[in-house]
Amino acid sequence: MLTLANRLTILRILMTPVIIVLLLYKQMGAALALFVLAGITDGLDGFVARSRGQRTALGMVLDPVADKLLLMSTVIVLSVLKELPWWFAIIVVSRDVILIGGAFILYMFVGRMSLPPSWLGKLTTGFQILTVLLAMLDNFVPSLRCVIPWVAGVALACTIGSGLQYVYRGSRLLSD
Repeated sequence: MLTLANRLTILRILMTPVIIVLLLYKQMGAALALFVLAGITDGLDGFVARSRGQRTALGMVLDPVADKLLLMSTVIVLSVLKELPWWFAIIVVSRDVILIGGAFILYMFVGRMSLPPSWLGKLTTGFQILTVLLAMLDNFVPSLRCVIPWVAGVALACTIGSGLQYVYRGSRLLSD
């Protein structure tokens, strides 16, 4: 049976292609609104799972997949649309591909699919989301354009740092 938390996560997954289509058709207002709604479902699914005792193995796999799918796809499309620089997309996607590969390696050798998120990983996600939001908002508030490189730079540093941290933590699990 699907819990409410898992349904919210699946809803976020289903919102992702709609956001991408809206971005590609340059419907930035609708894409931004749906992206914010997807972010709300991300917070809600975790809250519901914890408060109702609905933490499930399915949810522990689906939630990070939904997060990665949403962020990676929006970052790539915003780069295609020249709203974000390509270097940002390459670093974000590369880190996530490495982490997904690492999760499979951990599962094969240790029987664990993932590591609990670190504070740096959560900070990274926050700055990546902020970068995406600013890139979308830039269409409505052009003065934000000068802020985006700074926020993207912090997101980049966090992305690299957290990627290295997860690789280190995963390699320690493999060596134990």
